[in-house]
Amino acid sequence: MERLPVQVAQLLHLRRQIPPLYALLAVNASALAFTHRHLAPAWLTIGVAGVLVAACVVRLLAWTLPVDPARLTVEAATAQMRRTTRLAVVLAAGFVTWALKLDQYGGPYEHGHVAMFIAVTVLGCVFCLTYLPRAAELVCVLVIGTFLVYCLIKGTEVLVAVAINIALVSAVIIKVLNDSFSSFLKLEQSQAELSRERQQANRLSEQNKVLAHTDALTGLPNRRLFFSELDRLLTVDGAGLTVGVVDLDRFKPINDIYGHTQGDRLLQAIGERLRTLVSPDVMIARLGGDEFGLLVSGGTDRVAGIAEAVCAAINDPIRAGDTRLSVGCSLGLASFPEGGRTAHDLFDHADAALYHAKENRRGGWVSYTRELDQVLQTGKLVDAALQTADLTQELSVVFQPIYAARSLDIVGYEALARWHSPRIGMVPADILIAAAERTGMMNRLTLELFDKSLSVLGALPPGKRINFNLSALDLVSDPTVEALLRKIARANVDPSKVVFELTESSLITDMEAAGRSLRRLREGGCMLALDDFGTGYSSLSSLHQLPFQYVKIDRSFTARLSDAEGRKLIGAIRGLAQSLSLQCVLEGIELEAHLLEAGLIGIDFVQGYYLSRPRTWEEIICETPQLLAG
Repeated sequence: MERLPVQVAQLLHLRRQIPPLYALLAVNASALAFTHRHLAPAWLTIGVAGVLVAACVVRLLAWTLPVDPARLTVEAATAQMRRTTRLAVVLAAGFVTWALKLDQYGGPYEHGHVAMFIAVTVLGCVFCLTYLPRAAELVCVLVIGTFLVYCLIKGTEVLVAVAINIALVSAVIIKVLNDSFSSFLKLEQSQAELSRERQQANRLSEQNKVLAHTDALTGLPNRRLFFSELDRLLTVDGAGLTVGVVDLDRFKPINDIYGHTQGDRLLQAIGERLRTLVSPDVMIARLGGDEFGLLVSGGTDRVAGIAEAVCAAINDPIRAGDTRLSVGCSLGLASFPEGGRTAHDLFDHADAALYHAKENRRGGWVSYTRELDQVLQTGKLVDAALQTADLTQELSVVFQPIYAARSLDIVGYEALARWHSPRIGMVPADILIAAAERTGMMNRLTLELFDKSLSVLGALPPGKRINFNLSALDLVSDPTVEALLRKIARANVDPSKVVFELTESSLITDMEAAGRSLRRLREGGCMLALDDFGTGYSSLSSLHQLPFQYVKIDRSFTARLSDAEGRKLIGAIRGLAQSLSLQCVLEGIELEAHLLEAGLIGIDFVQGYYLSRPRTWEEIICETPQLLAG
């Protein structure tokens, strides 16, 4: 609670003591008038006394009216105490004049009553004016001074002695009153100082609390507050609660290419956008790095809309300084109770849904369900089977021919991985690669598959090549790159017959390390192809910066060969690639019309199920024995 100013506190203390003062005056005046009712004129005992008592009653009622301390200002309190001081002087003069006038009537008892009235009343008033010492001093000096002068003039020794006695007692009381008021002021000031220090400590505590629960870069709540709020919501009522985990899809390459300063600006801009989505039942926090957390309470009916809004806010290009950056995000959601009943389970399941989104719906959101859980459990089975697999026996390679677009001569084969596990059966290649990346076995898997591909390479006639896919983890592993080159050297094959294919996404994972590995492979005599070009991860500028010889246009473009806009787009890609001295391979040829349009556009090479499905090397040799003959 905020401490009141000293003047306001002084007035509030005074308000408690002024009503008794007026009551004392009214009672004492009435008693004095009563004892003189038959001795003094009526205008003194009734008229003047009635006016004085009425004034006391009016002032008593005025001081008992309620007042709001919070609305009292220092100026108002000071003004009221000044008015009280002036009024005290006026009333003191009136009462002492009236009392001395009555002293002219009656005998010794009446004279004694007047002296007692003056002494008792003034001392009572002084005590009641403890918190207004200026008024107390003026009243005391005026009343006692007047009474003392009156006694000296009248010349009665007894009255003079009484007056002097009263004056001395009053002086001592005034001294005590001033000391008491000084102590009051010091106490109020010390309490005010303590209150200020307490308020400052509370402000600092609140600031520290805010800092402790706020991410300094984005201004969003941090990981600590996120999990604290999650625990609180589960304690209150978990019904209708959804937990989300957001991860930026292309933040690391942007951070590596443009530097940490631009990366920070990007995060700040994302934070500003996400803050616009916050409401009493929607909390968005930065959990660390490029990961954000989402809490939606109050029902799951709005979760889909909020998830779409979060993805849209981040996916929209962002201007950081003079640079326009495009970074996407993936979002995983888990709702109570299907996604878990504890904070740990909800967050873990949301994180699992996020991982599934990044692999299967990059740029979108996935909600945790029982069906998804089965998929994830299947992934765990695949991981376990891969970790105990005999890769030499269980892995195999099939080959899909690559044709010259005009002559339809086979110019090479793309090696594709196959895994037949005795525990879980045939595993698709994309699931195999994902499991190898999750379990840290990607490099080992790559080298094993490359050994099997090299065994075929030596049997190929001149002019034919083998295309082999490398993952992002292979590119950032210098030992793996060196091992590939050593294997080529030991196999005693022409390295120019090896074309390493790399996806755009594998390049942006770590552009610097990828560039270093590509240059090393090129120095070793190998050829390089950018696979799945056009899937949205980079631009043709990456072709100019890196030593590629081939561009493989993604199969999603092939389906658009039937419309004019699609043909224009593919033609533009082919023209730009040609200007960079790159040859184009169009994937996904599944119709004769695709093949014809590809030739008309000027595509160099084609590949797809219409021409040939992937087959084992033994099947290829049986169908085309002339390969062995060259």
